[in-house]
Amino acid sequence: MIDTHTHLYAEEFDVDRKEAIQRAVDKGITKFYLPAIDSESHGKMLQLETEYPGQIISMMGLHPCYVKPESWEKELEIVKNYLDQRRFPAIGEIGIDLYWDKTTLDIQVKAFEQQIDWAIEKDLPIVIHTRESFDETFEVLERKRHPKLRGIFHCFSGDLEQAKHAIDLNFILGIGGVVTFKNGKIDQFLNEIPLDKIVLETDSPYLAPVPHRGKRNESSYLDLVAGKLVNIYGKDFSEIDRLTTENAEKIFGN
Repeated sequence: MIDTHTHLYAEEFDVDRKEAIQRAVDKGITKFYLPAIDSESHGKMLQLETEYPGQIISMMGLHPCYVKPESWEKELEIVKNYLDQRRFPAIGEIGIDLYWDKTTLDIQVKAFEQQIDWAIEKDLPIVIHTRESFDETFEVLERKRHPKLRGIFHCFSGDLEQAKHAIDLNFILGIGGVVTFKNGKIDQFLNEIPLDKIVLETDSPYLAPVPHRGKRNESSYLDLVAGKLVNIYGKDFSEIDRLTTENAEKIFGN
């Protein structure tokens, strides 16, 4: 299995990071993709990648919650410098978040569009963070439609119509702990989405699946997400594992 979205460099793992990684490896997780947040965490993220070559892989981008009036342009310069220095598997996580701060929508859109342009220019997928902002996110993606524009809707929590819209835009869905929640709702229609449009993720340390909901999430819980998909799709665990792994490798170009 591949965890396509995990913040292993987060301070929540400072006490047992190596052990948490080993627990995931013991569960059969072969790769971990780390989404970037902002320049304050780049160092820890890239160091972790160095310690686990070929196993832990960093993305690069500016998270919408860290698009601040006083710093977003400088932060984007830092992202661009990294993208020009080396190859990353994706630009992410990027997007629009209107849950925490609606006042920065205009600069969130500008930052999102700029990073989409870089992704198209460099032929890279993007990993999208969208929270209470599906309409705004789709508006940007429709404006930027391009044969090379593709990626993952991370932590997808929309409805069936939004899922189909994302797929029409050449995106696949990142499915994590929300699929195990009673009020998560996506489990009610996910079987209508082809399995080749889905990848697994944890978003650890956030959004732990049932029965760990409310506690720190970790990559070793990815099997609980896959197990829920076994029930939804009526497939063997090994088949869910194989298909979602192939999808992740295809999108990240491995």
